[in-house]
Amino acid sequence: MSKKVIAAGHICLDITPVFPGEKVERIGDVLNPGKLIYMNEADVHTGGSVANTGLAMKILGADVSLVSKIGKDAFGHIVLNILKDYHAEEGMIVVDGDSTSYSVVLAVPGVDRIFLHNPGANDTFVMEDIPEETLKDVSLFHFGYPPLMKRMYEDKGSELVRLMKTMKDRGIATSMDMTSVDPNSPAGKADWKAILEGVLPYVDFFVPSVEELCYMLDSARYEEWQERAVGKDITEVLDLEKDIKPLADKCMVMGAKVLLIKCGAPGIYYRTAGTEALQQVGAGIELNVVDWAEKEGFEKSYVPEKILSGTGAGDTSIAAFLTSVLEGYSLEECMQLATATGACCVAAYDALSGLKPLCELQEKIAAGWRKNP
Repeated sequence: MSKKVIAAGHICLDITPVFPGEKVERIGDVLNPGKLIYMNEADVHTGGSVANTGLAMKILGADVSLVSKIGKDAFGHIVLNILKDYHAEEGMIVVDGDSTSYSVVLAVPGVDRIFLHNPGANDTFVMEDIPEETLKDVSLFHFGYPPLMKRMYEDKGSELVRLMKTMKDRGIATSMDMTSVDPNSPAGKADWKAILEGVLPYVDFFVPSVEELCYMLDSARYEEWQERAVGKDITEVLDLEKDIKPLADKCMVMGAKVLLIKCGAPGIYYRTAGTEALQQVGAGIELNVVDWAEKEGFEKSYVPEKILSGTGAGDTSIAAFLTSVLEGYSLEECMQLATATGACCVAAYDALSGLKPLCELQEKIAAGWRKNP
C-alpha cells in the first residue's frame, strides 16, 4: 500500500488483570469492598488510539507512522520496547518530567470494561509536536482520544480545531475517534457540543462510540439510557430509530462527512453525506464519491470464536475500516471488515493479538460467517 498514514494522539500502557471464572450479570457480583479475589497473571500491552488503531493498521498492511507523547519513566520504557517489536517507535516524543499515561483495565467477564486512567504526557500534546517532515505525502491523518488530552478540549477545543484544520488545509484526509469522558473530570465539564461544532467541519471520517457521542451531545438522554440499562451494557437497550439516528442527525448537521457510530456488541451504524460534501474529503484517499454518497445502514457484528476482552475492539474495527478505505474497498466491504475485525479482537485480552489479514476475513465472510442476531 503506497498511501501514507499518521496515527496521532493518545497512547498509554494498558494493564489488564485477568479474571478467572465465568461471566457475571453485574460487576458487583465480583467486585465488593474488602473481598480478596484470586487473579490470573496480568496482561500488559500498549493502549490508546495511537497504539490500538495505529498498530492495527500497520499489521493490516497500511504505511503508518505513530506520533504521541510518553514520559521518561518505567512505563515509557515498556511502551517503547513494545513499539520496537513493530518497528513503530520512531515517532514517540519522550518528555523528561512527565509521566507516561497508563490504564488499569478491569475486564470482568460478562461486564463492560472499567478503566482507571492517568492521562500523563498526553495532556501537553499540541500540533507542533507533529514533525513537519512527517506530513510530506500523507494521505490520511487519524487523531484519537481528544477527551484524554487536556490541550485538545480546553478553550472549547481551539487546539483540536487548529490541528484538524491544518491537516485539511494541506489536502490530507482526516479521521477522528473519541473515548469515554469521566463526568467529574475537567474533560467531563468541557462543552463538547461546542467542541464538535467547531471541529467536525474539518473531519472527514468521524468514528465515535454511541455512549461517548450521546454524553457529548445529549447528556440528559445519556442519563436516561443509564437508567434504562439498569447496570447492564447500554448498547443492549438502544433503539436504532429513537436513540441512535437522532445523534447521527446532529453530527451530519455539524459537518460530518462519513460517520460511524460504534454500538458495542450489536454492531456499527453508518451514514455518509452527499456528493458535494464528500468531494471535500482529502484527495489522497481517492474515495469513490458517487458510490459512497448518501448511504446509511447498521452493520451487525459477527459471532466471535470466543470472548476474552473488549479492550481495543472499537479501535481495531476503525483500523480495519480505514485500511479498507485506503485499499479502495466499497463502503459495504469496509463495514464488513470493520465488524469482522472487532469480532477477532475480542477473542484476545489485548487489542492486537487476535487480528487477522483482511483477505482471510473476506474468505471467512464469504464462507458464511454468522452474524449476531
